[in-house]
Amino acid sequence: MTSYEMVLKVAKLLDDKKAVDIKALEIKDLTTIGDYFVIASGTSNIQVKALADEVEEGLSKLGYEPRRIEGYQSAMWVVLDYYDVIVHIFYEQTREFYSLERLWADAPTIQLDLDK
Repeated sequence: MTSYEMVLKVAKLLDDKKAVDIKALEIKDLTTIGDYFVIASGTSNIQVKALADEVEEGLSKLGYEPRRIEGYQSAMWVVLDYYDVIVHIFYEQTREFYSLERLWADAPTIQLDLDK
């Protein structure tokens, strides 16, 4: 699976679990930490954990394990690092505070067609 295909898979997994405001940013020309960010929000700490679990389980079934997971215990901001794809799942107010989309404003947004 290419990193772009992983982005689409992660976005679909998040959408199926009712994540809010799912976005993908292409960061490969701006940094060496990865190719893409996938950013989504949950409306509660419980949903943030459920979204992280869904991504981890869904990709694990396909043979992909995260290099590292951060923030799962507090569930205010969970980061799942899949090398080229870094998944950020925020509690809504935490996302507003950190505003990753603003910090990475130079990164092109990837069109996600989640209505399929």
